[in-house]
Amino acid sequence: MSPSVDRYCKAALVLAALPLAACETREGVDLVLRGGVVATVDTGNTMAEAVAINDGWIVAVGSDEDVDTLIGAQTRVIELDGRFAMPGFIEGHGHYMSLGNSKTILDLNNVANWDEIVQMVADAVAEAEPGEWIRGRGWHQEKWDRPPDPAVEGNPTHASLTAVSPDNPVLLGHASGHAGFANAAALALAGYDRDSDPPPGGELVRDENGELTGLLRETAQRPVSGAFADSQLGRTAEEIEAQFRREVMLAAEEALSKGVTSFQDAGAGFGTIDGLKEMEAEGALPVRLYIMVRRQSNEEMDARLADYYMPSEGDDYLTVRSIKRQIDGALGSHGAWLLDPYEDMPTSAGLVLETVEDITGTAHVAFKHGFQVNTHAIGDRANREVLNIYEAVFDSAGARDDLRWRIEHAQHVHPDDIVRFAELGILASMQGVHATSDFPWVPIRLGDIRAEERTYLWRSFLDAGVPINNGTDVPVEDIDPLASFRASVTRQTADGSIYYPEQNMTRTEALRSYTINNAYAAFEEQYKGSLEVGKLGDVAVIDRNILTVPDGELADARVDVTIVGGVVRYER
Repeated sequence: MSPSVDRYCKAALVLAALPLAACETREGVDLVLRGGVVATVDTGNTMAEAVAINDGWIVAVGSDEDVDTLIGAQTRVIELDGRFAMPGFIEGHGHYMSLGNSKTILDLNNVANWDEIVQMVADAVAEAEPGEWIRGRGWHQEKWDRPPDPAVEGNPTHASLTAVSPDNPVLLGHASGHAGFANAAALALAGYDRDSDPPPGGELVRDENGELTGLLRETAQRPVSGAFADSQLGRTAEEIEAQFRREVMLAAEEALSKGVTSFQDAGAGFGTIDGLKEMEAEGALPVRLYIMVRRQSNEEMDARLADYYMPSEGDDYLTVRSIKRQIDGALGSHGAWLLDPYEDMPTSAGLVLETVEDITGTAHVAFKHGFQVNTHAIGDRANREVLNIYEAVFDSAGARDDLRWRIEHAQHVHPDDIVRFAELGILASMQGVHATSDFPWVPIRLGDIRAEERTYLWRSFLDAGVPINNGTDVPVEDIDPLASFRASVTRQTADGSIYYPEQNMTRTEALRSYTINNAYAAFEEQYKGSLEVGKLGDVAVIDRNILTVPDGELADARVDVTIVGGVVRYER
């Protein structure tokens, strides 16, 4: 606890039953927000009018009159004028460095069709040096206004891409991150030809003549990504660090503009963590990061995890106490591991990206070192297998209390397995916006019955007592929590369709899923996730009350102010 909190509001901290501190100083506290609708998200979902913050910590929550005595000559006062203040959004599952990197390459999220992508690549080639890589991310064939021609399995072939970029290798990531598209130059640099076999857990898509189309599913992307990495080996240490820091700051800028004050990053290696540790020590991280260790062998983690254990201790900007694994791919790219084959690809039930045996080994290492395990599982077979892994490890260790192990995504789950989440104490780390983004093609992949009975079962999870923590999986989706909040409570797609509304969250449930639930999922609920005396001064100000406005107005809601540790980091 900060000394300044004790100095200014000792009475409130000692008399915990009091809702605020009635203390006066000549200088006043650092920051006061008043005259609004304040959702505290405490255990009683209390509403207030004002919040006071000093030295980064909340020292008062209550009415305008309650905080007036804390305003002094040095106090900054933000007049809310009826606006909505809430705990800063916590992104429950995203990819922080990928978000930053996505700001430096072609943005393909909103393209209308494949022809538009080809033109974007042609324009980039015109500005590039010979042999320079052209990269982009965000395309999704199911969102285009017309199918590509020619097409294989609904996806384009690389001929048109190769025609506009014969000498510059091109790699374009799918929106999901679970597929990529390469031109001939990139395929050649990766060592791929007509006779190549994909790596385990990957697929090389071919046309009717057996030629590579350029579509790379799951792990088949890695040789191409490796070829790009090889092209970067000539950079100096200074250039590498400058690029790293630029991406960190670009990601923070985007997060803060959307009201995100904490970000749970779904996977970084020890090298990336080292860089973030250095920035935290300098006070250079603008957003609080919760990092899951990723892409390290079980042997290396067993040897090094103890050196990287960084649980939250309060006003932290970097926490490391979890591991990320991935058992399957994405539903959109036919990579999710299913109990039954795909409706639109009966020859496949998905892909296994990381083996049950290897993930089981990780779980034992994690338990030994006190680390949380967060495993990507999208398909119903994948979710069942991960539950089996967790249960076996818990039984072997003879303990399962308050481990808070998670399944990331939990998109497609057999109803029989929901009760197992509850019994094992497993958290469902889901992304509300995926439901409305994916709805136009989920029934195509699964058929109507499976889509209705097994996908995005928020109400079923909540009714079973399983906490849901929310997010966006950025840059798979925009980091905007308001879009994910709206999807969680309306399940309304862009064309006005409603995706199985019986699974909706209430507004309060959705708000808690993006604040206190996410804090709980990271063992940080005593410091963040609600606006209460003694907690961090992380606040988002929205231009309207998202708990009460009509559904039709939620799409227009905007973040006006983002505050981290009592410091205004963003103003619209």
